[in-house]
Amino acid sequence: MEYKLGEQATCAVIGYGSWATAIVSLLVSNEKEVWWYVRNEDVLDGLLTEGRNPKYLNDLEFDRSKIHPSKDIDEVVSNAKIIIMAAPSAYLKDFLAPLTVPLEDKFIVSAIKGIIPGDYKTAAEYLHDKYNLTYRQIGIISGPSHAEEVGRRKLSYLTVVCTDEDNARLIGSKIETPYIRLSYSSDIYGVEYAAIMKNIYAISVGIAAGLGYGDNFRAVLIASCAKEMTRFLQESYPDSRDTLNPAYLGDLLVTCYSNYSRNRRLGLLIGRGCSVKSALNEMTMVAEGYFAADCIRHINFKHKVDMPIADMVYDILYRNAIPRLKMKNLATLL
Repeated sequence: MEYKLGEQATCAVIGYGSWATAIVSLLVSNEKEVWWYVRNEDVLDGLLTEGRNPKYLNDLEFDRSKIHPSKDIDEVVSNAKIIIMAAPSAYLKDFLAPLTVPLEDKFIVSAIKGIIPGDYKTAAEYLHDKYNLTYRQIGIISGPSHAEEVGRRKLSYLTVVCTDEDNARLIGSKIETPYIRLSYSSDIYGVEYAAIMKNIYAISVGIAAGLGYGDNFRAVLIASCAKEMTRFLQESYPDSRDTLNPAYLGDLLVTCYSNYSRNRRLGLLIGRGCSVKSALNEMTMVAEGYFAADCIRHINFKHKVDMPIADMVYDILYRNAIPRLKMKNLATLL
């Protein structure tokens, strides 16, 4: 079966957080209508009455004639050809649980930078297996792009990933604006895993900052994270990918140093002395790296790639290892 998208393909977004809201803001710049699955009553009411998301990026105002927010996921999916998944990975199954409409004739795009906890699968892998989808009808949107900056129309760079370049460019045309620059790739595996792993590494950098390590050390740590990520990608799924590109290195860098980074903040709290449980409770949004640390370790049992930085983060998050001692030991290896 061919999965060629046409220019008139309607888009829907699943999720109501900051990234989902930012994506809708891009789509309405190009589309006549965007369907939007919002299961939070307060957010739904705010969008329907004021054209604003009261919980996330509430300075964005939407043209209410262009958006169709709904708490009925079947209605949303039925009215769209391209379904963009933008819910946190930890809640993706909950978001999709009420769905009864088949996805077999849809094109699914994951904007999720996390692993499905307990399933040890990326969003694309989970959707492929659970809904019997081929990778020809699955795409990825990734890149160094904090939702807060996209929402404020700061110049940002996104990568659209599909097995078919025409489909990638068609999806790109729907989110391209004067402040969004696009690149294209067919490396679904590499781009998605890089987007997941950078969250683990941002936690490590946050821990280092919280412990008082300076810029010099953190520069070496991030460089070592980039090497470790590249090593995992190449040993687990060899390809001709260039991990210096924005979807790999760029996303890693911004997540490691940005004040918007939830994962860096989680590490910062732990480095400053918070217990893991307390640090997680301090977070107002999901830090994907917490779940990713466990999942990547599980996945790596098969590949056996040397990953001392990811292992350190896992030990601190899940084995009550002492951050100062673990970071001191890691420093001797870098």
